[in-house]
Amino acid sequence: MNMALSIWSCHTYLQNGQWTNADFIRFVAQETKAAGVELLTYFWKGEELEEVRKALAETRIQVAAVGASNNFSHPDPQRRRAEVDEILAAVHLAETFGARIVRVFAGDRPPEGYAFDEVKAWIVEGLREAAAAAAEKDIVLCLENHGVFAGQAGQVQAILDEVGSPYLRSTFDTGNFLLVGEDPTAALEALGPQVAHVHFKDFVPVDEGYAGRAYTGLTGERFAGRIAGEGMIDLPGLLGRLHQDGYRGWLTVEYEGDDEQKLGAAGSLANLARILEGLPA
Repeated sequence: MNMALSIWSCHTYLQNGQWTNADFIRFVAQETKAAGVELLTYFWKGEELEEVRKALAETRIQVAAVGASNNFSHPDPQRRRAEVDEILAAVHLAETFGARIVRVFAGDRPPEGYAFDEVKAWIVEGLREAAAAAAEKDIVLCLENHGVFAGQAGQVQAILDEVGSPYLRSTFDTGNFLLVGEDPTAALEALGPQVAHVHFKDFVPVDEGYAGRAYTGLTGERFAGRIAGEGMIDLPGLLGRLHQDGYRGWLTVEYEGDDEQKLGAAGSLANLARILEGLPA
């Protein structure tokens, strides 16, 4: 299993203009133990292409995955068409950099007046079309457990079953299951064979008075990000099970805590490296 860092882990540096995508790649090479990066279409600028190529060549960092920012919960077919195009743009970017994984989403909360099953049908339709296009490039779309339509393992599996393509699998996010009241260990038991990409993160429960950034789950519980390995999730157990099941893909750290983001990202990767060192050969 190889370690990567998602650019989302350091998003404040991109949002405030301090970094380009190439700056992020150089940070990963110089200050972390990761061998790869996850880039996001959200931060991509076409004019940075050559600078990014140069940074990847100089550092020998690989693009492990590209993350799309799609949402199929739109009644307007033209909007949903644009969401397919968003995924295809991510597929093109992955192909450009030799990556085989594109992280995708399902959709957000359904618009008022639309039934859950109706919106789910839009999601399946869009992902089926996108997966067929990705298959032509031999690139695998990986559906992240995220939101009300694909937050739980059973929901992810149901969408994968309905789409019915080997080019749509799972991005297993170790933290997001807590936001829908599901134990990550049980979720991995259910989704294991479908996992083709992993988001490695950690959370802790916090109360209403917590002043940092927190996420409110569907059960009303609130969680805050932590340096991976310093929260409540049994990350050694999850990685041990992945290893036992033969998973040898990318482990992408997605740090979402309140520490300075470079320190939080590097600390998470260092903890991940220590866990990996303890796994049997």
